[in-house]
Amino acid sequence: MTGFRFSSTPIDTEAGRGSLQDGAAGGYVSFEGWVRDHNEGLAVRRLEYEAFVELAVKEGDRIVAEAMNRFPLRGACCVHRIGELAIGDLAVWVGVSAVHRGEAFDACRYIIDEVKHRLPIWKKEHYVNGDSGWVNCERCATAPRHDHDSHAHRPHAHD
Repeated sequence: MTGFRFSSTPIDTEAGRGSLQDGAAGGYVSFEGWVRDHNEGLAVRRLEYEAFVELAVKEGDRIVAEAMNRFPLRGACCVHRIGELAIGDLAVWVGVSAVHRGEAFDACRYIIDEVKHRLPIWKKEHYVNGDSGWVNCERCATAPRHDHDSHAHRPHAHD
């Protein structure tokens, strides 16, 4: 598995990891984004993801190709769920293999940051109080911040 794809069923992380195994790779990094039970002070019951699939796959593949060109990677892929998801479900998975761990960490973060910023994917949260709403649409107007070239690893409060 390489590139970007959508799934309407649970993401098989073991298959993804297996597809990235490479005798020349010294490091493997993955990111799993889970559905959480709260957002901005509201209790979340479930959520839905919708996407402009054709455009998102093309742009997602472009992001993975950029990461492959920008970092010395052996492989990279990303899978994003669409449809209804429950609390605790895996919503997005990124996997990267590289000769060294630093590049693997940097590339994995690059891919998830770019996917969250550039892809036409929309999230609708359904709250315990009965309300619902589309979230994070305003962030499309701001560019993601990358510190990958400096290889400076800073802890982040949330992702």
